[in-house]
Amino acid sequence: MSTDRASRPGGVLPAAGRADAGYATAGLGRPTGSRDAVPAPDGPVRLAVVRTVAITAVLATAGYLGWRVLATLPDGSALWIGLPFLALELYGGVALVLFVMTTWNVAPATVPPPRPGPPPSVTVLVATYNEHLDVLLPTVAACLAMEGEHETWVLDDGDRLEVEEMVTALGARYVSRPEHDHAKAGNLNHALALVRTDLVAVFDADHVPDPEFLTRTVPYFADERLALVQTPQHFYNTTSFEHLRPGVDLHEESLFYRVIQAGKHHAGAAFWCGTNAVLRADALRAVGGVATESLTEDFHTTMKLHRAGWRSAYHNEVLARGLAAGSPDAFYAQRRRWGRGAMQVLRHDNPLTATGLTLRQRLGYLYSLSAWFDSWRTLGLALVPVLVLVTGLFPVEARPLQFALMAGIPFLLQQVALTLLSRGFAPAWFSLLFEVVRLPSNLAATLSLVLRGTGRFAVTAKGRTGDARTRARVPALLIVLAAVLAGSLLYTAASVAGWTPTQHRAGGTTLVPVFWVGITLGFVLAGIRRIRDPRFSAERRDGHRFPAMLPAMVDGAPARLIDVSLGGAQVRVRGTGAAIGAEVELAIRVPDRAAHVVFRATVRSRKDDVHRVQFVGRQWAALAALSATAFGAGAARWAAVEVTPLAVPEPVAAGGRTLAAQVHPDAVAAAVRSPFVSSAGRAPGLQDTRPIPRLTPELEPTLAGAEG
Repeated sequence: MSTDRASRPGGVLPAAGRADAGYATAGLGRPTGSRDAVPAPDGPVRLAVVRTVAITAVLATAGYLGWRVLATLPDGSALWIGLPFLALELYGGVALVLFVMTTWNVAPATVPPPRPGPPPSVTVLVATYNEHLDVLLPTVAACLAMEGEHETWVLDDGDRLEVEEMVTALGARYVSRPEHDHAKAGNLNHALALVRTDLVAVFDADHVPDPEFLTRTVPYFADERLALVQTPQHFYNTTSFEHLRPGVDLHEESLFYRVIQAGKHHAGAAFWCGTNAVLRADALRAVGGVATESLTEDFHTTMKLHRAGWRSAYHNEVLARGLAAGSPDAFYAQRRRWGRGAMQVLRHDNPLTATGLTLRQRLGYLYSLSAWFDSWRTLGLALVPVLVLVTGLFPVEARPLQFALMAGIPFLLQQVALTLLSRGFAPAWFSLLFEVVRLPSNLAATLSLVLRGTGRFAVTAKGRTGDARTRARVPALLIVLAAVLAGSLLYTAASVAGWTPTQHRAGGTTLVPVFWVGITLGFVLAGIRRIRDPRFSAERRDGHRFPAMLPAMVDGAPARLIDVSLGGAQVRVRGTGAAIGAEVELAIRVPDRAAHVVFRATVRSRKDDVHRVQFVGRQWAALAALSATAFGAGAARWAAVEVTPLAVPEPVAAGGRTLAAQVHPDAVAAAVRSPFVSSAGRAPGLQDTRPIPRLTPELEPTLAGAEG
């Protein structure tokens, strides 16, 4: 918790307008785009247009499917292609109806009026396991700087001495547990047994909240039956694998977080997404804590809450920003975990048969779970034209031109409806591209529904993911699919030339599937190219690097910052500059502080007047101020606020462990190899930028013995 006691003269919070102007001048601003605020409700004219087009698309699709069932099933040998093709189209029709129902009303949630009496008390829980300190520190600093009375606890399932030191130095509470069962769910349940507040706000280690997070979300809990308020997940590393293109804040999950969840709110089916949420502690306890039966503990817990009669709300405003999956490998690992968890929920609590859910909640959960099976439809629709080209059999008993018109008009209406219902958060080509990209992970996840083994919880890699800039490996499924599609086109060319047993003529029965295969092959190749793109290679940096234009000084010489991360910075120095290996004092002038943020740093390299410096030593408070500045919020609090740990009714057990600084600073520095912790008396080397290793029980006695 923080208290408003000035730590130095002149440490006052600046006016919002001056701060925003300062950030713009510094080249920082918000790390994401301009659509973060609560979206305005659709106007009556736009809403009428959107719904009219959606209904028209549904009716046209229904008419087409009726025609397909009643008049176009082929006879004889073509039936074995025709029936699966029809099944895929029927599945698509159901998916369209569910999407229209979900996105029919996405108006922002209404905050209940305040209740008399004091506001509910809050404990902020930051769950971490193996994330690098460059990732964790901004979250802890921002949680401490949030407005409103609250405690901040860091739940470290990695039992890391360096995390304990950092957390304690910043003024938060460090919590560990003796047994590390059930991954994140077990970590949260252990904390839930210690919490004495009304509410818990939960953040993943990489999600950095805005100062207003609690003041925007806590008022919802005036509703005594409300168990959960979820906010969007948004990401500041806009060069990630998931983003539309560098610098654009649209990403693969934008549609879900800014549109679909808003629609689920009105169905009473908005669910917890693991982070950026506030939950009622008693509601969690009433359903037995966070669910441990599946890998998607957040989704499963929400279903239990809804079954018990608790309500949820979705506040559609970006109030925290995290790290999207930066590489294809991280993306696939994340999607496999989510998908396997969804299949486990289907086995344990099928929404069609689970008691206590309303009809709209059942449909909402059914839509979320069925979406994982969309990849089978995508794969099937890619292979049907291949079978047509190889066999010469057409799956529809209709003239090709007639089929193209009957299918094409509903398809175009569907695309227009999907674009309008998506409210601009899902460009069509980008959505189609990721339908192909998701194939390997989603197919593998859904197979876990019928195959033995449930998989294990795997933390999505954030920050550094490798020592070399290696390109990602393309999943074999996409390579095989591309080969099959290309092979079918070559086979068709050979058939037209009369070199194969299959007879093809330059008619619609050939041109329609050839066009279909060509378009699909283009998307598959685009997906492969994206996976192999050097931009999405293994990440060697520990923390995200922010471009900046901030005035600075290096050992008193005027300078200007070029970019900065929590490990170091690039700075242009006026004059002769400093020698490589020299230890310097870097003072950075940020727009919301009365005084410079001062760091001890070592010059790692330089080119002309541009110096690349690495921060050294345990400069936790300065790093917290720099972190808050880089994220565009809260740095002034580190200038004007004294942060003190909060006493709790019962002491939190830490397993009898000792702070790293009390063990031996130099020994810990040598073991950690972190840009934050560097042993004195030597210039940092390349090994200092390796990831922080987990300090095992075997290593701790070695460190403790170093003192003697």
